[in-house]
Amino acid sequence: MRASRLLSILILLQLRPRLTAEALAQEFEVSVRTIHRDIDELSAAGVPVIGDRGPGGGFRLREGFRTQLTGLLPDEAQALPLLGLPGAARELGLGSATQRVRGKLLAALPGETAALAGRLQDSLHVDPLGWYQDTEPAAHLPALMRAVLDRRRVALEYESWKGLRRWQAEPLGLVLKAGTWYAVVRQGARTMTLKVAAIRTLAVTEAGFDRPAGFELPKWWQASLQRFERELRPLTATLKASAEARRRLAEQGSYAARAVAAAVPAQPAGWATLTLPIESHEQAARLVLSLAPEAEVLAPPALRELVARWAQRMATRHRQRERGAG
Repeated sequence: MRASRLLSILILLQLRPRLTAEALAQEFEVSVRTIHRDIDELSAAGVPVIGDRGPGGGFRLREGFRTQLTGLLPDEAQALPLLGLPGAARELGLGSATQRVRGKLLAALPGETAALAGRLQDSLHVDPLGWYQDTEPAAHLPALMRAVLDRRRVALEYESWKGLRRWQAEPLGLVLKAGTWYAVVRQGARTMTLKVAAIRTLAVTEAGFDRPAGFELPKWWQASLQRFERELRPLTATLKASAEARRRLAEQGSYAARAVAAAVPAQPAGWATLTLPIESHEQAARLVLSLAPEAEVLAPPALRELVARWAQRMATRHRQRERGAG
């Protein structure tokens, strides 16, 4: 652990003109006294670290000193795909490794290129969560990642809407979608998706498995999403909607945004006709009423009748309350 920290301090001193002991202590979550001991050890190893006292002081390397530190440790190699996702790296237990490998890559770049990359790193932040969302706790994520990498079967208890299920499964990959982690696992002849936060217990076994020939996680996930959308919304409704209704409808998700993008202009001006995938008539009726008075159902007739019936009930209830208040 200390050797790794010494290496990281050396890389940071190559990347930045000066660093205080306090800044280094905060970076590595250790005490200032520990940082002073680390600097002494680097100096004893022949690294020309200069300490400047007073305001604006700190530690720096002698001008012109550079060392090539391009080798990657095993955990650093695993962290490479997570360089732009520090939050995900921390959840997987690779936060420190990601910091180290980022520093090594920057240190390997020539002068101005390293400076530009450093400025980009300081100016760009990726937040995978939607608005008003928090990450879900996924306690078994690091162990599950280890099982994926080592191709070891896992024994788990999973809390689904059907109740607690117990399985032996082969973890094929992990997916981070909108701040939520999912595991793609093979259980018998079936490949399925599990929400990692819903895994109650998990044990990595000694039994190995072979990854299915030709299996590609991104392609499988995309096909799974498309299949899920088709199964979730097997019906369609034809709507006439104003520009405002279409704007609000597009905010419901990609399925609605695609329907809005394919809308055909209609009369009166500003309205358009579109075909929307729906789960059921009840779900669609609630959606249409939320767009009132900017939308109208054209088909199917059963949905149009349901919207009219519910709208009449709402109107009657509101009029009754007005009369009662008078």
